[in-house]
Amino acid sequence: MNAIIYNQSGEKKGEYSLNDSLFGIVPHEGVLHMAMVRQLAHARAANAFAKTRAMVRGGGRKPFKQKGTGRARQGTIRAPQMRGGGVVFGPTGLENYETKMPKKMRRLALSSALSAKANASSISVLDSFSLDKPSTKSFVSFLSKISAPRKVLLVSEEKDFVLGKSVSNISGVHYIAAPYLNVVDILNADMVLFLESGMKKAEEVFCS
Repeated sequence: MNAIIYNQSGEKKGEYSLNDSLFGIVPHEGVLHMAMVRQLAHARAANAFAKTRAMVRGGGRKPFKQKGTGRARQGTIRAPQMRGGGVVFGPTGLENYETKMPKKMRRLALSSALSAKANASSISVLDSFSLDKPSTKSFVSFLSKISAPRKVLLVSEEKDFVLGKSVSNISGVHYIAAPYLNVVDILNADMVLFLESGMKKAEEVFCS
């Protein structure tokens, strides 16, 4: 399977032969779904917190006498069944949503995501993009020339300050280094644009 390779001017330079083990497999939807749910769970923050009856203020005296009222006996207004009382088995703020997934399954999920994009002709390669200083205008011009879709995932060999600053203000463009490729970012993008050096790094990291 091949992907179009562009130069910095936005002109088609030829085709790049994609690695079959990374871009040429039959996507495994089950593993892909598991990996996506796992990644989103790991990004989840345990912010919810509820007070137990030991933490709720007040309730030092008995709300009403034990007998003669016709009501069920109560010892404190802060009991869980009372309005304003403590919460039973509520969130503590210490919840851990992380789940384990074998490395082979994570690799399969990543290859499935990339293969799905390759099947949809949504993988492209940029031979290089070098600037003396950050220039958002230059990269916007490049995207316009290649008729890029709204959401683009830009992948380089490693984080580049100038390139990162150039694309940071472009709506819909997300920039990562090849070793940090992940299922959620790939699936969220309409196009995955690899710098050629980033493609070689991805093959080195994920095909070894």
